[in-house]
Order: sequence, then C-alpha cells, then structure tokens
Amino acid sequence: MTGEQFQPISVKDPTAHPWRFRLRCLVDLQLATISRHLRPAMSGMNGRILDVGAGEAPWRGWLPAGTTYLGIDVENSDDFGMGRARTDVVYYDGNEMPFDDASFEGVLCVEVLEHASDPELLLTEISRLLTDGGRLLLTVPWSARRHHIPYDFQRFTPERLKILLVNSGFNQIEILERGTDVGAIANKLIVLNLRWLKPRATFVWIFSVLVGLLCLPVTGAFVLLAHVSEHLDLGGKEDPLGYFVQATRTRL
Repeated sequence: MTGEQFQPISVKDPTAHPWRFRLRCLVDLQLATISRHLRPAMSGMNGRILDVGAGEAPWRGWLPAGTTYLGIDVENSDDFGMGRARTDVVYYDGNEMPFDDASFEGVLCVEVLEHASDPELLLTEISRLLTDGGRLLLTVPWSARRHHIPYDFQRFTPERLKILLVNSGFNQIEILERGTDVGAIANKLIVLNLRWLKPRATFVWIFSVLVGLLCLPVTGAFVLLAHVSEHLDLGGKEDPLGYFVQATRTRL
C-alpha cells in the first residue's frame, strides 16, 4: 500500500472568508458540488443539529438562527488533518455515540460514510439519535481518488445508499448526483497536473513540469466545462463526483 501524494485540505468555515471559499470552489469541484446542494438544504433545518464527522465544524455558519449545533468526531481525528481543540465537538471511539435516543432534530454527515469501517452501524446510530421526522443530510464521493489512507473503505452507488438508509429506518429518501462525468474528468485532470508539478529528481522534474504545463489548458477547459455542465444540467449522471442525500427518520 502506498501513501498519499496529496493530503486533502480541511474545509474552513465558508462564512469566515466567503471569497476565499468561493475561489477554492472554482477548482475544488467536490467542494463546489457539495456546497451547491448542502447550503440550501441546511436553511430548512431546525432544533438540535448533530454534525457527524464534524472535523473543524465548517458548516456551522450555514445553519439558521435558533438552531443548536454540536459536532462529533473520532478520537483519531488528527489522522484526518483535524485538530481537537474545539469545544463544540465531542470525540468518541467510532462505535456507539454518547447521546440518548431521539436527541436531535437534524444530522449532517458530509463526506464521512466512506471512512466508516462499519457504515451500517454509523447509519443505525444516526437513525437512533434522530427524533420522529428528523432529517439527515448526507454526502458521499463517487469519482474521487483514495484519500485519508488507510481510512478510505468504500464507495456507494445510489442503489446501495437507499438499501442502507431503508434498513436503518429512513424514508422519504432523495438521492441526487453531484456533478457529471465532465466534472469527474476535470477532477482527475487537476490531480494529474498536481502530480506532474510535484518536485522530484531534477531531470524527471523538468520533464514532468513540461508535461504539466502542456496539460494545463486542457485541465482549465474541462474545469470551466464542469461548472457550465453543472448549471445547465449537461453531461452524464452515471459517473458523477458524488451524491447528495436527504432522508427522514420516521419512528413507528
């Protein structure tokens, strides 16, 4: 098993530096498609909100006034490039969450499920914590490189996501593609360019930089096409960057 050449950059609070966040979204297509779906969905949340896999709690600022935020993350969150200095995040062992049943009206789970060694347990725990009618907002990657190695365990099709959610007690399940195959190609080209431009032995580096510079116009064109295809609903949906999920917990 090889290590990562590029560690993912943790997401910071978009409300702290809005223009910096927007600029990042121009080239970070995964983040752009997440925020495009997540922000409007969060505007309808209310009550007590749990952010599962909170990291540095970047989404807190998008919650409506009057909501109560709490994050939870694993004890080894520093392995994911996240600090443990936040007072609004609880740290646990990754098994049963230390909260009572029906403690929250809403749950966020953003780009976390692929890192769960037992995704069924994670969704069952989320279901247990939601009140009757509570909402889950969840995102997962699809066309994405392995990241946070060795804690990247799986990818999910919409069909698999629906089975997992139904088995965990959710209904009113909506699964939407994030981006298209154009965005997936652009994302791969960005990673390819970064790898070509990475410093290495002098002769090899000169050659790789030349190749990287030749690839840059193509990469730039595909990044632009990715944003256009997202806004105009073009491109193929069978190979998106990821999926955005909304689901409701109903207690019988």
